Amino acid sequence: MNTFLKILLTALAVVILANILPGVEVSGYVSAILVAVVIALLNMIVRPLLIFFTLPATIVTFGLFIFVINAIIILLADKLVDDFKVPGFWTALLFSILLSIFRSFLFSFLNDKKEV
Repeated sequence: MNTFLKILLTALAVVILANILPGVEVSGYVSAILVAVVIALLNMIVRPLLIFFTLPATIVTFGLFIFVINAIIILLADKLVDDFKVPGFWTALLFSILLSIFRSFLFSFLNDKKEV
């Protein structure tokens, strides 16, 4: 249930960011949910591979290359979901940074405390 709520909150963040950032388009709420699912799957499968293969660049840049990897994930989601458009790399970079901020803010409302 918690994963489902996180997907819905990510979809909400995608809709908000599509309305804020110029050039970013998502056609509706169903498309936003699909984008959230695709981003979650890409973060589970592709992101660890990208981090592994770009480890030297990540070390040299003191971890800042992770921002580039996040932008690549957003651009891949753009290619996989037809109703989601991001115009370029810099917009994808800004989108990924703001998405991380929005997600951490929205996820803070979920109660993840485990009682013993």
